Amino acid sequence: MDTYSERYHLKPAAAWLRGHALKTGTPEIDPELLEMPLEVLTDEELSAIIEAGEKDGQKLYPFKNGKAELPRVRQVLGFLHGIEFDTLLDVGSGRGVFLLPFMEEFPHVQVTSLDLLDKRVTFLNELAAGGYTQLTAHNKNICDQPFPENSFDVVTLLEVLEHIPEVGKAVSAAVKMARKYVVVSVPSKEDDNPEHIHLLTKDILTKLFADAGCTKLHFGGVNGHLIMMATIDKE
Repeated sequence: MDTYSERYHLKPAAAWLRGHALKTGTPEIDPELLEMPLEVLTDEELSAIIEAGEKDGQKLYPFKNGKAELPRVRQVLGFLHGIEFDTLLDVGSGRGVFLLPFMEEFPHVQVTSLDLLDKRVTFLNELAAGGYTQLTAHNKNICDQPFPENSFDVVTLLEVLEHIPEVGKAVSAAVKMARKYVVVSVPSKEDDNPEHIHLLTKDILTKLFADAGCTKLHFGGVNGHLIMMATIDKE
């Protein structure tokens, strides 16, 4: 079982398998390994959970080792390490490309996730049920502003605004729900992804956030992506 640590990120993979087992009954996992707090499980115990998942044919691609952390994700994490915050809303979390490393580095931050795909919400809530208790996921639309104003210290919109038809409504909702910061990443050049319906330049983002009442913006970028941090000032 030692080879599992070379193939997978043990903790999130085991957490998801435990959550999936609790919700569906499969894979079959030793009841003691299901009940123990995730943080006290040894690598051998985590590997035993993953072995049960593999035998059951569960797909563990999101947890594979060897997938390099994306530079845009690292830049956002670096920014977050420089501020104080206790709550975060992540919009369009998908497979957890940002959330998985975020929760490893910020284990005490309460995280709320929004996604429009049921399967993504199910995946994240199973991850939470398996031990990432800081996480709650909802199938809700950012454009509906699903939470009251000032609900979260930070709102992240990472690789999501370019997908949203009513992008102005999404930006306005994010600014309203954030107490301290909104963090955005978007493609910085045209690509062939048919789901990308906007190319959001620095000027366009500046106007969108100004229209939402936010003008304190800091821009950066890496590897074909524009990254923006907006400081919220509601005084």
